[in-house]
Amino acid sequence: MVSSGPKPRPEGFAALMRNKNFLKLWGGQIISQLADKIFLVLLITLAVSYDASYELPGSKASAVMIANTLPAVFFGSTAGTFVDRYPKRELMSITNMLRGLLVFALIFIPKRFTLLLLIAFSESILTQFFAPAEQAAIPLLVKEENLLSANALFITTMMGSLVVGFAIGEPLLSGAVAIGGGYAREVVVGALYIMAGLVLASIRYREAVHERDRHLNVWQDLQEGFHYVRKNRLLGNAMLQLTILYCVFAALTVLAVGLAQEIGLRPNQFGFLLAAAGLGLILGAGILGQWGEKLHHRPLPLIGFLVMAAVLLVFAFVHHLWVGLGLSILLGMGASLIGIPMQTLIQIRTPATMRGKVFGFQNNIVNIALSVPLAIAGILSDFLGLTVVMVGMGGVVAIAGIWAWRNTRAVLEDVI
Repeated sequence: MVSSGPKPRPEGFAALMRNKNFLKLWGGQIISQLADKIFLVLLITLAVSYDASYELPGSKASAVMIANTLPAVFFGSTAGTFVDRYPKRELMSITNMLRGLLVFALIFIPKRFTLLLLIAFSESILTQFFAPAEQAAIPLLVKEENLLSANALFITTMMGSLVVGFAIGEPLLSGAVAIGGGYAREVVVGALYIMAGLVLASIRYREAVHERDRHLNVWQDLQEGFHYVRKNRLLGNAMLQLTILYCVFAALTVLAVGLAQEIGLRPNQFGFLLAAAGLGLILGAGILGQWGEKLHHRPLPLIGFLVMAAVLLVFAFVHHLWVGLGLSILLGMGASLIGIPMQTLIQIRTPATMRGKVFGFQNNIVNIALSVPLAIAGILSDFLGLTVVMVGMGGVVAIAGIWAWRNTRAVLEDVI
C-alpha cells in the first residue's frame, strides 16, 4: 500500500556514496560483472585449443555460448525460490566463491571440450542464484526514496561492464600469460570471482530468515511466484515493459551487423553501434540517478518507448556514420527511461518474502527475452529485409509503450 504521507526527498548519488554496505554490494557487482565477461572470453579462447571427440553442428564458440546461456532459461525461476529462504549476503558470496573454484578447476581437469562445456554450464547455474539475490539485496540496503538512484547505478555498471569487460578481456588474458605464463589466465579470472565473494561477505545488515521458511518446495514456490506476478497487474506490466526492452536490444545485437554496413562501417565493426547504445544507457542512468526526483511527474517509460520507436524508424533510412552513432546513443537513453523506473517499481512493490521468487521469475523471462530474438531477428531480416524489420520493430515498440503506460500511469508516480 502506498503511504499517504509526504515522501522523503531523494538525494541522488550522494546518499549512496555515504552508504558503506551499499558500496560493498556495488563493488562486488562491478568485480563479478567484469569477471563474467572476461570468463566468457576465456572460455571461447580455450575452446579453440580443446579437443572435441565429436563433430559439432556449429562452431566451438557457439557451443560454449549456448552452454553458458541455457541455465539462464531453465533455472532462473528455480534459483529464485532459494533466495527467499537463505540470507542474500551468503548466497551472493558463496556463489562467487564457487564460480572462482570452477575457473581454478580448469587448471587441473583434462583439456577436453566436453568438460569445458560442463564448466560453462555449471558456472551459469551459479549465476542464476547470484542475480536474484543481488536484486533482492538492494532494497535491504537502500532506503525507498533512493532506490531509483541505486538502480541507475547498477544498470550503469551492468552496461559499462559489457563495454569494458569484453574490451579488456583479451588484452588482460594475453598480458597475464605474458607475465605469468601457463595457467595465469585461469588464475586471474578465478581470483576476480573470489575477490567479489570476499567483498560481498563483508556486507553487514539485518535480515530475518525464519527456520520454518527453509522447508523448500520448488514447484509450489514457482507457482506462488507466477500467480503473484499474474495477479499483480502493476508488476506484470512492469515486467512486460522490461521484456520488450530486452527483446529490442537482443534483436539489435543481430541486426547491428547489417546496420553497421548501412552507415559505412565494416560488418565486424558492429560493436561500435552496441557500444554507443551502451553509452546512451549509461548517460540516461546517470541523469536519472542524480536528478530523477525533478522528473518525478514525467511519464518516463512512455517517453522512453516513443524515443526508442522513433530511433528504430529513422534508423531504417540512415546511411551516415555519425548520424547512426548518435541515434544509437539516443536509443540507449530512451532505454534507461524504461529499465530503471520499472526495476525500481518492482523492488518497491514486491514484499520482502516474495523478492527471490519474483526476481527469479524476472531473471528467467529476461533471459528468454534475450535469447528468442537472437534466433528470429536474423531470419526475418533475410526474408523481409532490414528496413522492413526496423520499421516493424519501431511500430511494435510504440504501440507496446502506449499500451503499457495506459495500464500503469495511475500508480507509477506514487512509487518512483
